[in-house]
Amino acid sequence: MIADRVKLARRKAGFSLRDLSAAMNGKVTAQAIGKYERGEDIPSSGVLFALSKALGVSLSYLLDTQGIELSSVEFRTKANTTARDRAQVETEVLEWIERYLQIELILDLDSATWKCPVFRPRQLREVTDAEKLAHDVREEWELGLDPIPNMTELLEERGLKVLTVPLPRRVSGLTCLVGRGEGRLDLPVIVANVQFSLERRRLTLAHELAHRLIDADGLSDKDEEKAATLFAGAFLMPSEHLLREAGKHRNALGHKELIDLKRLYRVSGAALLMRLRQLDVISQPVLIYAFQSIARGWRTEEPMELEPGKERGQRERPLRFERLCYRALAEGLISLSKAAELLRLPASEVEAGLKGPQSADADRR
Repeated sequence: MIADRVKLARRKAGFSLRDLSAAMNGKVTAQAIGKYERGEDIPSSGVLFALSKALGVSLSYLLDTQGIELSSVEFRTKANTTARDRAQVETEVLEWIERYLQIELILDLDSATWKCPVFRPRQLREVTDAEKLAHDVREEWELGLDPIPNMTELLEERGLKVLTVPLPRRVSGLTCLVGRGEGRLDLPVIVANVQFSLERRRLTLAHELAHRLIDADGLSDKDEEKAATLFAGAFLMPSEHLLREAGKHRNALGHKELIDLKRLYRVSGAALLMRLRQLDVISQPVLIYAFQSIARGWRTEEPMELEPGKERGQRERPLRFERLCYRALAEGLISLSKAAELLRLPASEVEAGLKGPQSADADRR
């Protein structure tokens, strides 16, 4: 409904009703906006356009033509998120998923092809059961024991909708379901904060995957988070492979070895150390000493990042939505302007993506 979309976008912007009225140059009063949000009145087309501009959202988002809504929204580190954080993230997801579903509809693709690796969410009796769940998922997806080269691509191949965008620093990621009404299946979505390192994003994606697979009724919220974290480590660093590479028992560790191992599994250095402790490769005193010496500062700053500096967000990014847009454009199913609208890119850049930069430049000459 328009009412819900206006309210959510206003919260995302951090506006009061009066603030929003002022941002619209007084086109409508705060009282009128309140009526829109309560569903007591419907804004005219001119007011909708002004709302869209003031709130920084698209008209299609406000119109809610597809009847999409989010449910089962679970934020990682949700205790630290504010109402504005949640509104910002939910607005971002709703805008993006609407564009995603538009292009799938144009291409006549089935959106609900999520290849869930378990028959139903698994109820865990204790946190450590997450280790076996990770093993079973890798086995069902025929991943073997080797490190996963691209976590984002893997999840997209399995039918999950994956979004990586800049989010508030308090939010590392979330998982949710997108309801489409009319008896259609809900779509699972996983979102990761692109402001964090690639190593951390991969762990976040695996962590959020766990939330899609774990029936949390038998666990407290705290234990559910612990189980999801254990699943992520076990999924990205299978015990058999890690024990072979690091040894079954170690009394000491070297800096270069740890860097090489974290790059092998493409995980954070801190997560690698915690995984070695989980598997009893190292003792608690060895873990503590590592964080005080060769791994000092690793909990807050990633050593030897896989994606340093200006490269942040360029590797292992979701590509399926972009690929589908270019497919529809090449087939003549959408116009260049529509593709630019869907991709949120300048038309010249989209044209270069279709024809190649040299051909696009030649056409303009």
